[in-house]
Amino acid sequence: MGPIDTAVAVAQRGLHFVQEASPSLLILGLAISLSLGAALLYLTLYLVAPVPRPPYPSEKTYTTILPDGSRSPPQPLPSWLDSHVARKNLARRKHSAKLLEDIPVDPASVFVSVVVPAYNEETRLAGMLEEAVEYLQDAYGDAHGSLVEATKPSTSATQRRGATVNGGGKGQQQQQQQQQNGSTSMNGAAAGREEETTTTRAPGRGWEILIVSDGSTDATLSTALSFARSHQLEQYPFPTAVPGPWKSGPGSKKATQIPHGSIRVVSLEQNRGKGGAVVHGMRHVRGEYVVFADADGASKFEDLGRLVNGCREVEDERGRGVAIGSRAHLVGSEAVVKRSAIRNFLMHSFHLLLRLMTPPATSRIRDTQCGFKLFSRASLPFIIPYMHSEGWIFDVEMLMLAELGGIPMTEVAVGWKEVMGSKLNVLWDSLGMAWGLAILRLAWTMGVYRRN
Repeated sequence: MGPIDTAVAVAQRGLHFVQEASPSLLILGLAISLSLGAALLYLTLYLVAPVPRPPYPSEKTYTTILPDGSRSPPQPLPSWLDSHVARKNLARRKHSAKLLEDIPVDPASVFVSVVVPAYNEETRLAGMLEEAVEYLQDAYGDAHGSLVEATKPSTSATQRRGATVNGGGKGQQQQQQQQQNGSTSMNGAAAGREEETTTTRAPGRGWEILIVSDGSTDATLSTALSFARSHQLEQYPFPTAVPGPWKSGPGSKKATQIPHGSIRVVSLEQNRGKGGAVVHGMRHVRGEYVVFADADGASKFEDLGRLVNGCREVEDERGRGVAIGSRAHLVGSEAVVKRSAIRNFLMHSFHLLLRLMTPPATSRIRDTQCGFKLFSRASLPFIIPYMHSEGWIFDVEMLMLAELGGIPMTEVAVGWKEVMGSKLNVLWDSLGMAWGLAILRLAWTMGVYRRN
């Protein structure tokens, strides 16, 4: 008897057994099979689902430029997360009736924090920083807050005060009007955006940029510190501006002077991936609002004001909100049409997977992958402690956790352009993102990942 005959005989015996068996026995067998399958799937997910490594001691320090222009020794990074976890553990030991989610985070000391993940970005980082500090210093004043601003006002702050006095409060009225207008809706409000974003301002009390060098092997770290040194107040007055993706013409010949300590650089010993670098930075931010932005400057940084306004519009009574920079309004534009057919095909395929494999609110977001997202400080404890993804798919997990925590989200149209030098391998990274999305969704659905 050959192998085929043997297989046929076994199948016939199995069919005969099923026909003769009672319904209860069949149901029991089916239940056992499903249970074994679920257990096997859970075990597989437990083994393959990513678990982030704890940070090394050196990764919880930062370097900056001191007032004399010298490079500082490693300084300890403040961590709202460590303080928050300590408070939660204390509440558990005391069996506090207070909801653990209601435990507040450390108060903000600046208005906005910018986290910039950077892996081998020595050629693109300075241009992005040039455009970022120009907007931040103009919109939010000194990074050291009101005390330094009162004794040694920044150039931009002096100009704003002069404009307010000479113009009878016109600048302030324009600011309030822009805030009332709020974020741009996704229904084609990109028209007139050039003029609007240059005047959109939100009152604040300081800013910081936290650059996370993700195991870089080039001069990323020294590039960031050299930029900070050359732009520091009083040390190098009016340095030459570095051309950026959005402002490379004759209009940006003079650079923005910045206070010392406003740019901090963290160096990861090993590459973690973009998501790992972003999450690491967001554990140590001091801002009332936190935005992460790609080091290539592809997103128009002046649209940060739109994100702040959009987040404020949807914040709940606990101050929680997320504003998602979106390029969905660019679909059909020259920037997208010029892409290769395979890239557009993979983009649309990934969007279909997102709709099928993510919860309702996340699936309705038209652009989950734009590297320009803003979070209110109050929303961070519901997202950052539970992050697992460290690759390209981390954005989706952030949005899923926001949805799981009941945090309001809004999608805001932002400017975006293609910048040369991307490290994204379109084919392999797209396949990796699809695999990561499947693992992510299954791990949270089956309880491999849990909030508590």
